Amino acid sequence: MYQAIVFLPLIGAIIAGFFGRAIGTRPTEILTTAFVGIAAVLSWIAFFQVGFGGEVVKVPVARWITSGELDASWAFRIDTLTVVMLVVVTTVSSLVHLYSIGYMHEDESRERFFSYLSLFTFAMLMLVTSDNLVQMFFGWEGVGLASYLLIGFWYTRPSASAAAIKAFVVNRVGDFGFALGIFGTFYVFQTVQLDAIFAAAPGFAGKSMEFLGYQVDILTVLCFLLFIGAMGKSAQFLLHTWLPDAMEGPTPVSALIHAATMVTAGVFMVARLSPMFEYAPTTLQFVTLIGAVTAFFAATVGLVQNDIKRVIAYSTCSQLGYMFVACGVGAYSAGIFHLFTHAFFKALLFLGAGSVIHAMHHEQDMRHMGGLANRIPITWAMMLIGTLALTGVGIPHLIGFAGFHSKDAIVEAAWAAGTPSNYAFWLLVIAALMTSFYSWRLFFMTFYGEPRWQHAHGHDDHHHEPHESPPVMLVPLFVLAVGAVASGFAFSKYFIGSGYAEFWGRALFTAPGNHILEEMHHVPLWVAWSATIAMLIGFGIAWLYYMSATWLPAATAQMFRPLYNFLLNAWYFDALYDRLFVRPAFWLGRLLWKGGDGAIIDGLGPDGVSARVLDTTARVIRLQTGYLYHYAFVMLIGVAIILTVFMFTGGQPL
Repeated sequence: MYQAIVFLPLIGAIIAGFFGRAIGTRPTEILTTAFVGIAAVLSWIAFFQVGFGGEVVKVPVARWITSGELDASWAFRIDTLTVVMLVVVTTVSSLVHLYSIGYMHEDESRERFFSYLSLFTFAMLMLVTSDNLVQMFFGWEGVGLASYLLIGFWYTRPSASAAAIKAFVVNRVGDFGFALGIFGTFYVFQTVQLDAIFAAAPGFAGKSMEFLGYQVDILTVLCFLLFIGAMGKSAQFLLHTWLPDAMEGPTPVSALIHAATMVTAGVFMVARLSPMFEYAPTTLQFVTLIGAVTAFFAATVGLVQNDIKRVIAYSTCSQLGYMFVACGVGAYSAGIFHLFTHAFFKALLFLGAGSVIHAMHHEQDMRHMGGLANRIPITWAMMLIGTLALTGVGIPHLIGFAGFHSKDAIVEAAWAAGTPSNYAFWLLVIAALMTSFYSWRLFFMTFYGEPRWQHAHGHDDHHHEPHESPPVMLVPLFVLAVGAVASGFAFSKYFIGSGYAEFWGRALFTAPGNHILEEMHHVPLWVAWSATIAMLIGFGIAWLYYMSATWLPAATAQMFRPLYNFLLNAWYFDALYDRLFVRPAFWLGRLLWKGGDGAIIDGLGPDGVSARVLDTTARVIRLQTGYLYHYAFVMLIGVAIILTVFMFTGGQPL
């Protein structure tokens, strides 16, 4: 069963990539969608079989790399954490495949698109089923490759090609740290097998080693390097710049890669390696700091974005920060719980945005929308459910949408962790307020108010009238909406409640002194209500600005123009990185090209010497004219020079 889950998407990718044009577009779409759909069904079966305290299952596949002490056999590690990720990846991927049949129906390269989608799914499944760090790195780089291909799918667009390259390069920065972490882990533990590393990790707690003349804590350094990889893959603060630009890919790509799967790989990795991170408290503090700052930073930028997909992209970045805060304070299951629920409502929002874009004939600027609630009522309802889930609507200690159960749990865990000045808690609460504001801002600007698309296309242009999406695009929205409504209260007990031990078994590790999952349920009442109150304040401000006093947004932007531009340009990180890294890199490249290769190597090296020989030969050849009087003239000049020398030297030899 597990081999089928992993390899069916790969088979679909191979068939679509190599034989898609031969068998036809529609058979390719149906085949790849069916293969991933079967994998999704099998994943849910595995979820109920392995979850609820099931033991770790090892499924050997093949002997892979064996060299000295390095033994990286290809095997699947199946436990509760694995099957949770299998459900997330295959469910969202199958729905995205189905959705893409309608969304991409006008594209002439659909076979290539579906091949890339299935290839990405396979790489992600390889990552989450890995039993050793080398196999994990294989899947890690595989999703990086697939994301590059999908983001740059419309490669004739310069913006899409630039976004794909940017995502690839920024991820390589993080992956360099991840690779160093794997090298260091093998150097310290003499193995890359997860079970052997987990068993030996407690013995290295508090131990140090010499590095560059300094004594450093072993596990702190290793976990820090591994987390650098997570920062890149999960678009955390400082390595986040690729994620918003990745929206240049088709909308289904945004839902698959940048909402539910690839960007959550970093969260999965930290949770998987919890036996190491639990003994590296300094690194966990760094994880908490980066997560809290990311949640706050991305939420501030989302406040003012006008591209509907970019708003949701920054929301993804912010929600990933929540997940890392949970892991940083030791509440790994709370982080995975938010990963689980977030997959449903964020994929719903992205695919809902795609339905809006489809209705608006590929218009993505919310300033050119409005008044769509009556035009596309089903999409309106789906986006409403996604917004309610993202903003965390619910009644504390009772019931709510998916995001309410998982996000509020992280907020409570952040308070219980007692970070300095409770900075993590306050940043997350403020981020919750801003999340509510920009989510409802998106909803109101898109579906209510003046139909601004009429001004863009003309009142009488019925060809550009917004229209509802076809059923093949709406069915995935219905399925995701069920998850956005029910996945929170249905599984809360098993992720963070009384059924935790029964469900997780040994899939996640917490040190003996880690009682965060118990303490988070005993926070003050005002803490439990804080995220809900913040959500209501954000909703009220959004209603005031975009439904009641619609003149306020322009007036506020004008009054706080520097701050508005600061947020609109995402804190100027792109400009800063361009000045610090991109321009110096180009300058160095031109110097080595023009100065090094051109002036020195070509000018003075073999090319330069051969050029000088040819130049000299050409000049000498011009002296050989073949005329006798020219040679006589040269002889006379020579005689004159000799006589002159004798005159001045008195006939003495030189």
